[in-house]
Amino acid sequence: MVATASSSKISKIVNARLLLDHKIVQDSYLWFQDGKIIHPQNLFFDQHRDADEIIDAKGALVVPGYLDIQINGGYGIDFADNEGSLEKIQDDINTVAKGLLQYGCTAFCPTVVSSAPEVYNKVLPLLNKRKGDAKKGSEILGAHIEGPFISHEKKGAHNQAIFRTGKNGVREFDEAYGPELMKGSEAVSIITVAPEIEGVIDVIPELAKRDICVSIGHSAATISEAETAVTKGATLITHLFNAMLPFHHRDPGMIGVLGAVDLPVPENPLRHPAASNTSPYRNKPDPRPFYGLIVDGVHVHPNSVRIAYYAHPKGCVLVTDALSALGLPRGVYSLGGRDVEVDDNGAAYIKGTNTLAGSTITIDQSVRNFRNFTKCTMVEAIEAATLHPAQVLGISDRKGTLNPGGDADLLFLNDDLEIQRVFVYGEEVELHKTK
Repeated sequence: MVATASSSKISKIVNARLLLDHKIVQDSYLWFQDGKIIHPQNLFFDQHRDADEIIDAKGALVVPGYLDIQINGGYGIDFADNEGSLEKIQDDINTVAKGLLQYGCTAFCPTVVSSAPEVYNKVLPLLNKRKGDAKKGSEILGAHIEGPFISHEKKGAHNQAIFRTGKNGVREFDEAYGPELMKGSEAVSIITVAPEIEGVIDVIPELAKRDICVSIGHSAATISEAETAVTKGATLITHLFNAMLPFHHRDPGMIGVLGAVDLPVPENPLRHPAASNTSPYRNKPDPRPFYGLIVDGVHVHPNSVRIAYYAHPKGCVLVTDALSALGLPRGVYSLGGRDVEVDDNGAAYIKGTNTLAGSTITIDQSVRNFRNFTKCTMVEAIEAATLHPAQVLGISDRKGTLNPGGDADLLFLNDDLEIQRVFVYGEEVELHKTK
C-alpha cells in the first residue's frame, strides 16, 4: 500500500532564530503540518508542495514549548482536591491546563501530594495522558505522585498521618494508588519515594518496568541508600536540596549523587542525561540521575543552584512545584487539604510555620531566573525546561526539541526570554496575560 501525502495546511516560520542541535541557528526556517514538525526535503520531493502559510517570527527565538514535571495546581485549584463531582474536578484541571499556556508551559505532569487511597482512586483517572490544545489547554503527560512512601523526617508540607512503607512489596503501592498505577506511564509518569523507607528499594525495578520514572525525594537517605536507589532504576531526584538531608562532607546524602563517578553505565540511555564535561564517561550516557530544581530564589539559594548546575549541567530540570496559589495574590490556599499561606514575595509556607510548601513561580520565570543565577547560555537555560524534562519522561522524540517528527509545540521568545507567542500542535494560543 502506497502512503498518500497529507493535503492539510503546511506552515513555514521565517525570520527566526531556531534552537536546533543545542545551538541558536540564524536565518533558518521551521515547517510544520498536522501538528508535527516536518522536514522540508520530504515536502519538496514527496509532496511537491510549498508552504500554505508564512509565519514571520520577526527575529524572535523559536524554541520548544516548556514542560513542567512537578506542579501541584494553580488558580485556586489543587490537584489533590477530591471534593465535588468528577465534572467539577475535570473542569478545575482544565482551568489550570488552559492557564499554563500563558506562561509557555505546553505540557505538564499534574502533581498529587501524599493522599489517601480514595483520593487517588477519584483523581488519578482524570490525570491520564491527554493531548494539548491551543484553546483547551496544555498537554497532560501523566501524573506525578509525590508520596506517601516518603520520610516522616523530611515530610515538608505532606500529611504524615497517611505515610506508608513498602514492606509488602509492590502490592503495597497498588493498594495505595489503586488500579491507575497498573496502567504505568499512561496514568502515572513519575513517582517520588524515599529509598530508605522499608521495602521501597526493592520495588523500584518493578515500577520502572511499568515505564514509570522513579524519583527519590522527601527523604533522609544517606549517600549509600541514594546510590543504591539509582542502581535499582531511580532516574530523578525530586526538588534537589529541599526535603532531604543537607550536604555534609562525610556523608553528602542525596545531594552527593551529583558527584558520583562509580555508578553503572545505564542499560536504558533514554532516561538518562547526555554526557557532559563532568560526566564519569565522556562518550556514554551519564549514569547520574536528573534532578529537579525550584529556582524561585526562596527554595534554593542562587549559589546552590550554581553549584548543582556546574556539577551536573545536563541533569538539571527546572520545576515550579507551584501550588494552588499560582496566578493569584497573597493569601491562604490549599495543598493536600492543608492551609498554605503565600507572602508578599510569593513564598508559600504551611500556615503558622516556616515550613516551605511549594512555590508560586511560573516556568517561564524559572528559565529567566536560572539563566540569571548561573550565567549559563540561553540554550542551556531553555533546555533545562524543554529537552531535559522530555528526557526524564522518555519522550524526547516528540517533546523538547524542534526536530522533524516532534510535536509543533513552539514558543517565540525575545532576548530577555519573555514569551511573545505560543503554539500548541501548530495552533496559536491567544495570549492575554499582562506584562
